[in-house]
Amino acid sequence: MSDLYWLTNAQMARLEPFFPKSHGKPRVDDRRVLSWIIFINHNDLRWRDAPAAYGPHKTHYNRWKRWSDKSVFARMMMGLAADHGEEQTVMIDATYLKAHRTATSMGVKKGGRGRLIGRTKGGMNTKLHAICDSQGRPLNLFVTDGQVSDYIGARALLSSLPDVDWLLGDRGYDADWFRDALKDKGKRPCTPGRKQRKKAVKYDKRRYRIEIMFGRLKGWRRVATRYDRCPKVFLSAIALAALVIYWL
Repeated sequence: MSDLYWLTNAQMARLEPFFPKSHGKPRVDDRRVLSWIIFINHNDLRWRDAPAAYGPHKTHYNRWKRWSDKSVFARMMMGLAADHGEEQTVMIDATYLKAHRTATSMGVKKGGRGRLIGRTKGGMNTKLHAICDSQGRPLNLFVTDGQVSDYIGARALLSSLPDVDWLLGDRGYDADWFRDALKDKGKRPCTPGRKQRKKAVKYDKRRYRIEIMFGRLKGWRRVATRYDRCPKVFLSAIALAALVIYWL
């Protein structure tokens, strides 16, 4: 029991506002189920291999799938991150997450968005795009196919940028349209120019902490390697890691 993960009463109190309302039969103990879900995702166990102290795995797995489909875990992370208090600087970047062969079946239901897995030089990958604050804490997360450019992720995250003065990024975000869009929002880009630019771009060399955040997220084995075919379930695993590491 001492090696198992258990959410505290204080942590449960912070998460409870994001729980879906229970209809009909009362849910199995939320603390036990959520602690089991965190333990599995962090240690990359098969669902059926979870310690017996957490209870029957089938009930817990059904909760994980159902709440993932409803984006409950993503809302938990973004809800708690909304109180970040950042006023000056946020950072943007993207990283590759390798897809395991169990996740790379490309067959999808008609009309679906696909698995969000693409082929790159490193194999089959999903790309995680993220915004974090000056302390390296994630504020928003977005996943795409592995081959999708950083620009696409930047465009998707642009509308959710918090009200700050600066946005830090690497050369992958050096585009005139992106700089102009940031200025229209009253934000100053701090991004080095691409080498092919004829006119050098001035920027401040500030601490870029988002790579540290990616490294910590990848410490969760179900984030570092994607096993889930459903992109909503995989994004839930990423959001859950971010939630536990940074916001609980």
